[in-house]
Amino acid sequence: MNPDLNKLQPYPFQKLAALFREVEPNKDYRPISLSIGEPKHATPRFIKDALTANLDGLANYPTTAGSDALRNAIADWLATRYAITLPDAKIQVLPVNGSREALFAFAQTVIDRSRNDPVVVCPNPFYQIYEGAALLAGATPHFLNTLPEDNYALNFAQLPEQVWQRTQLVYVCSPGNPTGHVMPLEEWQTLFEMSDRHGFVIASDECYSEIYFGEEKPLGALQAAQQLGRSDYRNLVVFSSLSKRSNVPGMRSGFVAGDAGVIAKFALYRTYHGSAMNPAIQAASIAAWNDEAHVAENRRLYAEKFARVLEILKPVLPVTLPDAGFYLWVRTPLADTAFAQALYRDYNVAVLPGSYLARTAQGMNPGENFVRLALVANTEETAEGAQRIKKLVAGGL
Repeated sequence: MNPDLNKLQPYPFQKLAALFREVEPNKDYRPISLSIGEPKHATPRFIKDALTANLDGLANYPTTAGSDALRNAIADWLATRYAITLPDAKIQVLPVNGSREALFAFAQTVIDRSRNDPVVVCPNPFYQIYEGAALLAGATPHFLNTLPEDNYALNFAQLPEQVWQRTQLVYVCSPGNPTGHVMPLEEWQTLFEMSDRHGFVIASDECYSEIYFGEEKPLGALQAAQQLGRSDYRNLVVFSSLSKRSNVPGMRSGFVAGDAGVIAKFALYRTYHGSAMNPAIQAASIAAWNDEAHVAENRRLYAEKFARVLEILKPVLPVTLPDAGFYLWVRTPLADTAFAQALYRDYNVAVLPGSYLARTAQGMNPGENFVRLALVANTEETAEGAQRIKKLVAGGL
């Protein structure tokens, strides 16, 4: 067996299940889950119709590159959404089976095991796929703690020069999971300059880009690159998905876009990996990328929930509206694991301890004493969960 499998830590939800096995939830309350970031809004009817209308495509083997129509739809969306030059759909865009699968596979493509002790850099806290992808690609993960006092920005000075010299891949997430931080242009500029100096590839996870509040859209990596005169997107690949944008997590549909040379190598890997998108899913994806009305309605629902939850929690917890995304990253009045366990025991509400989403780095676990609330259920259920959290905190912990 691959010995690198032994380096993987239990997934956060395995840890959560073990934590909850130690207590009995209060049966006077129906269970409410705010722990898993799985969209719960209804899938738009027109996407379902496009899927079922194209089931004849199941009779054909799909190609790794996907259809011209799908790549063109994605390229058009990118150009419109980010006000950038239309990407070349043939060489700068590649459909993938959801961002999770692609983020993992990308490390297997990028990492050169023949070079001495390759490094993958990740934000901390982070989406756990980054670490697993690094370890199974034969690399060592190093972490940049994202802290509230820095507005959750990446502090590149946390890692010494000798680590950056061995870095082959950097994962970033903007808007961030779990913090909701959106990287500004200055942060991108620093990262691009470091990529030029050290030669590493940047994987920009942007799956929360379409859940934002107000009129200002989150800055994207391709957009930042073009504004900084990097229209070739050198050493930059963006990962996006329909899961959160269009409420279709079960479709497993997304794309990568950016540096044509890197994407060509990724496409070669995927040809052997067998990761081609189902033709019916491709048709439904085209319909989704071509429509913005359902995305605007989705944002409205999230904005409504955040307004309700913030109103409920502000009297008892230090909560603020994130830049984007559907998470609240909340500092707790006691240890995050104890808070989550007490909330589950007394009020049958599940939240995710922040320490489970992070690793100890630079002498600290930046997720400690935080919990992540996923505001994914309907407004009433989410508000009820917030009311129970308020009762727990107001009751004295």
